[in-house]
Amino acid sequence: MKKQILFISAIIISSLFIYSCGGGAGSSSTTESSASTADDNASADNPSYDPDRGTGRFTTVDVGEHLDAAMADEGKKVFDVKCAACHKLTDEKLVGPGWQGVTSRHQPVWIMNFTTNPDEMLNKDPKAQAMLEICLVRMPNQNLSDAEARSVLEFMRKNDGVK
Repeated sequence: MKKQILFISAIIISSLFIYSCGGGAGSSSTTESSASTADDNASADNPSYDPDRGTGRFTTVDVGEHLDAAMADEGKKVFDVKCAACHKLTDEKLVGPGWQGVTSRHQPVWIMNFTTNPDEMLNKDPKAQAMLEICLVRMPNQNLSDAEARSVLEFMRKNDGVK
């Protein structure tokens, strides 16, 4: 009898854990500007959806040919506080994917949209969904400001060897 109660309790707790990690309709980000220049209803099924851009308020991101070292240093500080617990700077997966080569796999605008709008990107973007299938953990919204996200992008570029 005790074994049955323990077994049923374990199933219930496991079910609650899985349900709570699934992110429901109430888990969308509220940090996106109302003056968004992106189509908020874009999806992989929508022909206007651009998989190189993702979904979010950024439509272009200007990165120079050369690295902005000061911005990259600021990005390293943000990485240490908000990103390092889940991401390594190598290609090795920790909780999330490793960052080595990320700027060659994704366009700067996609990275900016993902870092500032992970909930919508995970709900709508096929590349983000593929990463979720591998990592099995949704990236939490770190509420990065646009400046923080841009500095993190510059740090990613530095990590990928941009000089």
